[in-house]
Amino acid sequence: MSERTLRGKVAVVGIGETEYFKHGQSPEPEFKLALRAILAACGDAGISAHEIDGFASYSDDRSDAVRLATALGLPRLRSSTMQWGGGGGGCCGAVANGAAAIATGQADCVVVFRSLAQGQFGRFGQNSASGTISGERSYLVPYGVIAPPQRFAMRVMRYMHEHGVRQEALRAIAMASYHHAQNNPRAVMHGKPLSEERYDASRWIVEPFHLFDCCMENDGAAALILMDAERARDLRQKPVYVLGAASGASERFGSQAHNSPDYASANFTTVARDLYRMARVSPADVGVVQSYENFTGGVIMALAEHGFFEPGQANDFLTLDNLTAPAGRLPLNTSGGNLAECYMHGFELVLEAVRQVRGTSTNQAPRNDVGLVIGGPMVAPSSNLMLGSAAAL
Repeated sequence: MSERTLRGKVAVVGIGETEYFKHGQSPEPEFKLALRAILAACGDAGISAHEIDGFASYSDDRSDAVRLATALGLPRLRSSTMQWGGGGGGCCGAVANGAAAIATGQADCVVVFRSLAQGQFGRFGQNSASGTISGERSYLVPYGVIAPPQRFAMRVMRYMHEHGVRQEALRAIAMASYHHAQNNPRAVMHGKPLSEERYDASRWIVEPFHLFDCCMENDGAAALILMDAERARDLRQKPVYVLGAASGASERFGSQAHNSPDYASANFTTVARDLYRMARVSPADVGVVQSYENFTGGVIMALAEHGFFEPGQANDFLTLDNLTAPAGRLPLNTSGGNLAECYMHGFELVLEAVRQVRGTSTNQAPRNDVGLVIGGPMVAPSSNLMLGSAAAL
């Protein structure tokens, strides 16, 4: 039986994005933002939008594939997939779904995208005034655990307690994102540097999260275009190949009342193994990482579960010097990430990984042939993605 893999079969040929706005401040509707990002990705790839025959997204994106195909005047639509799960846990899984459609002959040119206009539809994840709650929230809300920072803080506090992780490790992650944003004119926090003193003085949201440990909320759209690896060689941009992708959850991670067996976890204990197996690389081969920061504590767990350090080594590994390009041991979130570039539910991280492999990042890592994207720590399903240059194949 032949090996089932995406490795080297599909490539990213174009990326595009809109301007990023603070939440509720986009002057354009969400659907138009999605179209702008898609057309920008087509321009980057040097192709006509009429070549598109598939769409993939996640987190219940409202820009329906059939409507997009109609607005773009596509001759036909062959594939449309949506990754289950809220928030950013599907940002890499959506790329995997699009790549799978190409690798199996269900489509030839797939756009993967995410779009948000919270002024039009309200803040993402905001509670409805239904008067009733169900599922996991029914175990949490009666006790005052209502907002995402509260829910995720409990997992992080448990992890910090078990492994002796200090607040300085969280601060280093936040500062690395803000450091990189200062070189990135696209970043919402460009021109707004973060110091240790400013971080320490910022208000608590819920312990251990200061204000700067929490992701932003933004409007905008981002998109990339996938094609068969053979076709990709003939296009405008240097192909960036999908080396591997994985999505899912570890045993009983979605247990109600926060009752999963491995509670202090980012949910990558099984997903990371699947990714490395398909990509045929190890943590030592990865030169740069884009890790979803809903909250900085989840990044610590995710990096450890992807094998970059043992949990007890977090304080020594996670320093600003180690996490910043170009000289850092493992440059992290080199566009500014969810904390300082934009919170496009993590999809901006995938675009930055493409730029790193191309060699066009505003904070270029010297080792860029293999780049890792980690989506949605502490959610289920989570997902990850390994991208690489031709030299990595």
